[in-house]
Amino acid sequence: MITDASSPNNFSKNYFDYLKVLIDKLSIENVSKFIELILETRENNKTIFFIGNGGSASTASHFVNDISLGSRQFEKPFRAISLCDNQAVITAIGNDDGYENIFLQQLQTQAKAGDVLVAISASGNSPNIIKAINWAKDNDLSTVGLSAFDGGVLSELSDLNIHVPTKIGEYGPAEDLHMVICGLVGSFFRAHFKK
Repeated sequence: MITDASSPNNFSKNYFDYLKVLIDKLSIENVSKFIELILETRENNKTIFFIGNGGSASTASHFVNDISLGSRQFEKPFRAISLCDNQAVITAIGNDDGYENIFLQQLQTQAKAGDVLVAISASGNSPNIIKAINWAKDNDLSTVGLSAFDGGVLSELSDLNIHVPTKIGEYGPAEDLHMVICGLVGSFFRAHFKK
């Protein structure tokens, strides 16, 4: 944890230095496999669902923006949906059946075998994330986890996991690097389809 907050300058330098260390620890192989899976899902006319809580919900929405619109593939688009965005649906499920079911029930009505579920969670232990991942695995969806801290249950359950090895509680660096992966993926597609 970055604790030297004696000045904004010191904290900023240490924070950026720490992000550089974490970037070097990311698995480029797993990021590459993630991109290949998204491309394969597009070729098969399947859907990629993104889920997350809090800051990770924003990252889920950002992924969908960068993949579905940022790629500018309108003749054969990426089918990407964030299950974090419909507040009427989320609050209805949360109120009637419990917050732990907000992603599960959306998947039950929308997902099909061969689709992909991408779960973004720093802790990897959120009950609504784990319920969704378990359902996806039981219903022939491929699962991808973007985790941090010690990886949690998410890293164990996911077919493919991209792990940011922060210390427990380091939400800022964890969520920053999940967004870096989002930016990388979107940038790859913009460059790839310009060929």
